[in-house]
Amino acid sequence: MLKKRQPLAQDSFIDTDYFIYCLEAVEDVETDALTEAQKKLEQLTLQYGIASIYKTCDTIEGLETSLNALVLEDHHFTDYEIIYLVITGEANSICLNNYYYSLQEIAEIFEGRLKGKILHFSNAKVLDLDEEEAQYFLDITGAKAVSGYGNASNGLSSANLDMAFFNLFKEDDDMLEVVEELHQRHYKICKLLDFRLYY
Repeated sequence: MLKKRQPLAQDSFIDTDYFIYCLEAVEDVETDALTEAQKKLEQLTLQYGIASIYKTCDTIEGLETSLNALVLEDHHFTDYEIIYLVITGEANSICLNNYYYSLQEIAEIFEGRLKGKILHFSNAKVLDLDEEEAQYFLDITGAKAVSGYGNASNGLSSANLDMAFFNLFKEDDDMLEVVEELHQRHYKICKLLDFRLYY
């Protein structure tokens, strides 16, 4: 069920040691429609030289296969600082193919495999974790942080703010400084969408 996508940017003309790995949940991976996330990642490559790999999944198995392929087979894995998830869901769960999976379940699937990574959720899903839930996820997966938004989209996509966030990481790898800078540059939208970072 996993559809292999090519990197949006050819490595030959992008001299970068920084990649975004995007995984988007779709109704059917066999459908080949260009999504907003894909368009934004393409812009990120063209404007800022940030390479990305984009994949889709429509089941929890597809999600697992995609992230496993990234972790186990992709030799650039150490260069991915951010795993960008465009997946619907609720405060502490994601929804794939009308099934809900808690972040605890996701953590157990990827136990110890996300060391040093930041998982960033678009505002397709609200991210609202209590301290215990966040700590459990970080401890089990080894992730450096989980970020996303506390407010539902209400027709407003976080895509532009997501891209600004990713671009700031290219300039500075201090996560807390990046978040502070993001709030300084995009205060209104950070507040409106309720940008949050659990670390």
